[in-house]
Amino acid sequence: MIAHFDLDAFYASVAQLDDPSLRGRPLAISGSSRRAVVLTASYEARPFGIRSAMPLYRARELCPQLVVVAPNSARYREVSRACFAIFEAGAHAVEGLSLDEAFVDVPTDSLDAAVDYARGVRERVRAEVGMPVSAGVSTQKMVAKIACDEAKPNGLKAIPAGSEAEYLAPMPVGRLWGVGPKTQLRLAAERIETIGQLAALGDDAILRLFGRWGRELRELARGNDTRKVEPDRETSSVSSETTFEYDVRDVAEMHRTLSELSVDVAERLAKYGLRGTTIGIKIKRDDFTIVGRQTSVAEPTRDARIIEAAAGRCLERSTLGSHAVRLLGVRVASITEDTSEQMSMFVAQENATPFEGV
Repeated sequence: MIAHFDLDAFYASVAQLDDPSLRGRPLAISGSSRRAVVLTASYEARPFGIRSAMPLYRARELCPQLVVVAPNSARYREVSRACFAIFEAGAHAVEGLSLDEAFVDVPTDSLDAAVDYARGVRERVRAEVGMPVSAGVSTQKMVAKIACDEAKPNGLKAIPAGSEAEYLAPMPVGRLWGVGPKTQLRLAAERIETIGQLAALGDDAILRLFGRWGRELRELARGNDTRKVEPDRETSSVSSETTFEYDVRDVAEMHRTLSELSVDVAERLAKYGLRGTTIGIKIKRDDFTIVGRQTSVAEPTRDARIIEAAAGRCLERSTLGSHAVRLLGVRVASITEDTSEQMSMFVAQENATPFEGV
């Protein structure tokens, strides 16, 4: 059996844990810059239409009484570690998806026993950490995740083995992993709106719509998900990025920002005993287009000076034209364990692609 746990409105719940006066009030976690966005909204704020990634000014328009609290990354990591320690007690394996979300391989074939485990975890997280947590239980990862989403806030939902396809069938097709807004529009044009309708497609239709990936997607729609809980997923990259309060045209300021981001990435690599050989930058221009460039070093590194120098070279090779820069990011990829000395010979890779911060 697999359990999926999700700490409800995590950042907001941590703020309410640390300051009980915030409980029951509409709350958003956000920075204070002109371009700040909502990182998390408490459940009290959501009836006003406030959602994650919404510009903060818009959230204040929707809810003038909104309380805004600055993010506290160190505190989030501390609370996350305490919760994950509880997830791991009695589990066969835990696969963390983020600070507030994890799959757990429960060592039992019994739905009742898995539900008891999930219920016990929820009670311990509430009693020992003070956080609300929702849970979904199933034989499959995707179904457990969807069940957890349906159980929010602060609930538990279990799907018996053999009923997965029936459970999924009436749901919107967008609930399937891998089906995004563009795919939903294409399916809607084919009058396919539910998971059950996708599950019923024949081989020719599924191949026409999705190519070779279609059969795998159809299996998910039919409630057949064979993916296991993977506790040892390797870190693929470490990155840091910042959105400027005002669009930047000054190249010197861009280089100063790259220096700060490089130090941040280097510190995180050192913390986890990692090095990397691929160094890249991400640029979001004022027209919201994204440019990415990357280069490689001869030996794995975590040296901030080497990262900064490589990032600077990438910036010099970037195409900005007349555009100002809205966002800058630095990434180190091709991660390995920390075993080698630093070298600084760069080998350019001209055909790089943009990256997302992690």
